[in-house]
Amino acid sequence: MTPAPASPSRILLIQPSSGALAVIARRLAEAGHRVVSCDAPAQAVAELHRASVDLVLAEIRMVPVSGVELTRLVRDDSALRDTPVILIGGRSDAGGAIAGFAAGADDVVAKPFDFDLLLARIDRALRRAKAVRQLKADNATLDARVIERAVQLGETRMALAESEAERRRLERMVMRA
Repeated sequence: MTPAPASPSRILLIQPSSGALAVIARRLAEAGHRVVSCDAPAQAVAELHRASVDLVLAEIRMVPVSGVELTRLVRDDSALRDTPVILIGGRSDAGGAIAGFAAGADDVVAKPFDFDLLLARIDRALRRAKAVRQLKADNATLDARVIERAVQLGETRMALAESEAERRRLERMVMRA
């Protein structure tokens, strides 16, 4: 079993089968994750906008909104687009898996799956998302530093131009005298 994360990740689990929902939610909680479980996609969409989640784990085949459509909703929302999405599909559902990847899913897990393998995939997706968040934060910091340096450079250029103008004025005064 994968060790529990340092701080519990909040996973949104969408699974229309109540039996599977209970088992997966329990196992994720045992692995140290905080689980918000929904048995309907509409519930999941509302939950996504209610509070932030670290990862979405959804069944591919759901109605009226499929896991593929849910993935598209996540990727089209600027506040959610970097949230990892892992879809669960049937072993013989290659078309669903392909559609899931095309919609932007980070991974597709085929049933029946080994739960430790699922946990490893979740851990990898969470680490990648954390690295992306850190990269974005670092880029924002660098952008702010570039802007600060550009302002400083502009101020230095103005001071240099003023100093140069003063030097020329003094040279003219010396030449007149």
